[in-house]
Amino acid sequence: MLPTRKEAEKLLTEAEKCNQGAWGNHSRVAAHCAEKIAQECGDLDPDKAYILGLLHDIGRKFGVRHLGHVSDGYLYMTSLGYDEAAQICLTHSFNTGTIDAYIGTFDTTAEELKVIQDALKTVIMDEYDKLIQLCDSIAGPAGVLEIEERMRDVKERYGSYPQEKWDNNLKLKKHFEEKMGKDIYIVVDKDNFKP
Repeated sequence: MLPTRKEAEKLLTEAEKCNQGAWGNHSRVAAHCAEKIAQECGDLDPDKAYILGLLHDIGRKFGVRHLGHVSDGYLYMTSLGYDEAAQICLTHSFNTGTIDAYIGTFDTTAEELKVIQDALKTVIMDEYDKLIQLCDSIAGPAGVLEIEERMRDVKERYGSYPQEKWDNNLKLKKHFEEKMGKDIYIVVDKDNFKP
């Protein structure tokens, strides 16, 4: 189950009041990219893609956390009955399918970490999971970034970027470009879109 587009936008606006920062516009850029790519794919729902992109970082509502934002978002969306959004909150940070390549501080409690690990063991990632992972890797707070530029930015901020995660992001880009038969940056209007 998912909130409507309007409900999702309201959830994000309310969340930003709790924890202001660049993450809100980053989420809007990810949502824009997800919607545009979904429109070109033909087998994805653009509204669903937009909503999932908008809510992937909703766990940031609860404060400045690294891995904690994953469990916060997953548990928050689950509590609202939005299981599809909860899955995206979980999977968007793990394009390798495990927490091993997570970039950032492991700032969860033992219980929160167990929630993430247990959920990752049972989840079957689909095209929406992959799409939001891709969009997360091209969405900056001021607009769309080239994927390598975004990954270099994350590497500079956190001090590392696992090669497997880097390579998987490039594979995701190639996958969706082949699926659309178009350049991803043209589809998402990289040079013009601003949140």
